[in-house]
Amino acid sequence: MGTIISYPKDFVWGVSTSAYQIEGSLDRDGRGPSIWDTLSAIPGRIHEGDDASVACDSYVRYEEDIALMKELGVKAYRFSVSWPRIYPTGDGEVNPAGVEHYKRFVRKLRENGIEPFCTLYHWELPQALQDRGGWENRETVHAFVRFAETMFREFDGLIEKWMTFNEPWCTAINGHLLGRHAPGIMNWQSAIQVSHHLLVAHGLTVRRFRELGVAGEIGYAPDMYWYEPFSRKPEDVEAAKRAFGIYNWYVEPVFTGRYPEEMAAWLKTKGAAPVVEPGDMEIISEKIDFLGLNFYGGNIVRHKPGNNYLDLEHVDLGYDKSDKGWFIFPEGLYLMLNWLTDRFGQIPIYITENGVSYNDVVEDGRVQDQKRIKFLESHIAEIGRAIESGANVKGYLTWSLMDNFEWAFGYSCRFGLVYVDFRTQARIPKESFYWYQKLIRKNWLQLESR
Repeated sequence: MGTIISYPKDFVWGVSTSAYQIEGSLDRDGRGPSIWDTLSAIPGRIHEGDDASVACDSYVRYEEDIALMKELGVKAYRFSVSWPRIYPTGDGEVNPAGVEHYKRFVRKLRENGIEPFCTLYHWELPQALQDRGGWENRETVHAFVRFAETMFREFDGLIEKWMTFNEPWCTAINGHLLGRHAPGIMNWQSAIQVSHHLLVAHGLTVRRFRELGVAGEIGYAPDMYWYEPFSRKPEDVEAAKRAFGIYNWYVEPVFTGRYPEEMAAWLKTKGAAPVVEPGDMEIISEKIDFLGLNFYGGNIVRHKPGNNYLDLEHVDLGYDKSDKGWFIFPEGLYLMLNWLTDRFGQIPIYITENGVSYNDVVEDGRVQDQKRIKFLESHIAEIGRAIESGANVKGYLTWSLMDNFEWAFGYSCRFGLVYVDFRTQARIPKESFYWYQKLIRKNWLQLESR
């Protein structure tokens, strides 16, 4: 019969997306330009010159997408709000059309029994703010808090689950050190200062949420990866600590009010240290109600000076990989949830992203994505193990509801439970969609003996 893993009665099953990746309609209803519009317009920056001008056309087709979610049976939908739809220039006047669009959308979710989990920042910085220095300029922190306050006031009672930032590592490191993401800067000090400003903006927003007495809960959604050393050599052990530590840089201060000391010392060797103003660390560590965890994998690493931005290399020991080449490491999720619990106590945790990219194809009107099913099953099983071990995991929101614009990879990656034909906008539920639907109905997972 195999092993059966059950989940708590109130466990929340859901799906996730982000505005820029699915909405399209970038010039509709007064939306201002974002840093991703700017990056996408530069030849060679996005795979095959793709852009998000149409994406999944979800700004228009959101009712169709909600109908799919209702069919799937999810109780929660994590989405993001496009900052330049609310404030076209980042601050100044509010755009009423943007506010009204999201109100229609959220009401439709609630009508269908789906709770909105709202992310305020999923990388869509208004270009007007970038023109004034972006996240390197502390004024952007205050502009973000004003945007957040507008959302809190307008949606109080409509949205009760809030996240300030999605994956601050990506904004800082991919966007300001590696240059892969908007705004495409490559500088260690820039990346670390942006990191700090993002965390200060997070803390100030949590503080404002409390001051306003908004109904509901607030947290944020960092991405984290689990790394093991290739050997017990001290240099390999230190390499694994660095690989993990650069992600923990965005978690430890939120819970402890301190940056990780070993990582801070290593960053100084790169000439990077955040400029911290008095009171900043107290602001950053404002108590949150839950942690959103985005988990995609991990790997074995070893020390290699001059390689990678962290002086290490990833060792291929034959683990499965996604079609993007990301290593698949399900047990890493169990280890991560245990580490978070041991380190910070039984904090409520939602898995806010977990998914895999495969180059799915439609055959006879169906998408047989068995490898994705295996990925989901193995990770959801590890969550069950973690819950049994004492982790306070409240829900699982997989990435993603549907195939979408995958940032610098354009439309070359498919993460969805629903296949999207980007020429016709036809939506075709994959086999993983029906597998997840059954799991949600049962609320337990049966693992076959192998």
